[in-house]
Amino acid sequence: MKILVADDHNLVRAGLTALIARLPDMEIVGEAPDGRQALRMVRDLAPDLVLMDIAMPGLNGLEAAERIHGIHPQTKIIILSMHANEEYVAQALKAGASGYLLKDAATTELEMALKSVSMGQFYLSPAISRQVVDNFLRGGPTGVDVLTPRQREILQLIAEGKSTRDIADTLHLSVKTVETHRAQLMERLDIHDIAGLIRYALKKGLITA
Repeated sequence: MKILVADDHNLVRAGLTALIARLPDMEIVGEAPDGRQALRMVRDLAPDLVLMDIAMPGLNGLEAAERIHGIHPQTKIIILSMHANEEYVAQALKAGASGYLLKDAATTELEMALKSVSMGQFYLSPAISRQVVDNFLRGGPTGVDVLTPRQREILQLIAEGKSTRDIADTLHLSVKTVETHRAQLMERLDIHDIAGLIRYALKKGLITA
């Protein structure tokens, strides 16, 4: 199984790749420090599975997972996170992830998650309640789901402190287009100041403190 590891911390990536390299029938084909590079590498390398952190700069793991699922649905995705709460898990499942693994999991759990997802099964760390999945299957759109993928992307960049010009350059958009998206996402969320957007992005896991 060809695996791509995406995490913005060099030591975490190194640790994961070292662990996976010791597992039978597993091969690391690439490492990405952020969501945008992960997307590019999925296009170039077509890995069987992406093991991806949520909190990455520029394009977080949830947004990257949704795009990977759209352009290369045969690539399985396991989200890595420190958070076991329902909101994060529901967002990961909605983004197309097949697994959600907590960062404090035992190394044996990593192997179990990789094997389960490779066989077409879903994997959730045992610390995550079954109720999370039940609520996800019953629930409708809430929170960041009311935003378009582009609006969520711009929200993350605003919350990371990027200027309108920086965002326009990063996304290859005009300044006016970015301003329009920002106005629309503020209206949809009923949040009308940057501090409020930052608090909201923190709450929804788009950025970390």
